[in-house]
Amino acid sequence: MTDPRPAWPVTIEAGVPGLSIRLRPLHRSDRAAWDAIRRADAAYLGQWEPTAPDGVAAASMSFPRYVRKLDRDARDGVSIPFAIEVAGQLAGQMQVFGIMRGSLRSAMAGYWVGSRFAGQGVATRALAAVTSYALGPAGLHRVEVNIRPENAASLRVVQHLRFREEGTRLRYLHIDGDWRDHRSFALTVEETGGRPVIERWRRG
Repeated sequence: MTDPRPAWPVTIEAGVPGLSIRLRPLHRSDRAAWDAIRRADAAYLGQWEPTAPDGVAAASMSFPRYVRKLDRDARDGVSIPFAIEVAGQLAGQMQVFGIMRGSLRSAMAGYWVGSRFAGQGVATRALAAVTSYALGPAGLHRVEVNIRPENAASLRVVQHLRFREEGTRLRYLHIDGDWRDHRSFALTVEETGGRPVIERWRRG
């Protein structure tokens, strides 16, 4: 039996009345907006993003090449990369990556959202929608999210959606000049019961 591999490109509507959220492929035409967010939020985002353990940064990739790589990886079935769009404006990225098929059928999810869109439920709704897609049409059994203990905003996202905590991974990822611990969270198909992950949002 061949492992399921969803078609690409894919677009997912994740908003509610009054808050338009759309997950769609990143396009070359997003370059100016992407550059503007990354430049304005360099300090805000940089504190959570991977760095090179040897201090030697990888060669920079042009934006068109980066978009082509995302599309190629999606077609090859090794990742599901989305741009997050809020009210028609680029707001961040959400990606399911490290997809393993066969008897595992598991992957990890990662995301970033620009500071002007923080605190509005954007990341929570985007992660819920992407996890539902991964555990549904994409044919995965498990989605994992790893978060630094200091990242209170991201911890709230997985706690809202009641991802199950699996423990702490010591010195898991090199970030901001050192190996950082991460708390590991996951959801499986059985835990969602086939229902949209957004329904797990614990409010209040």
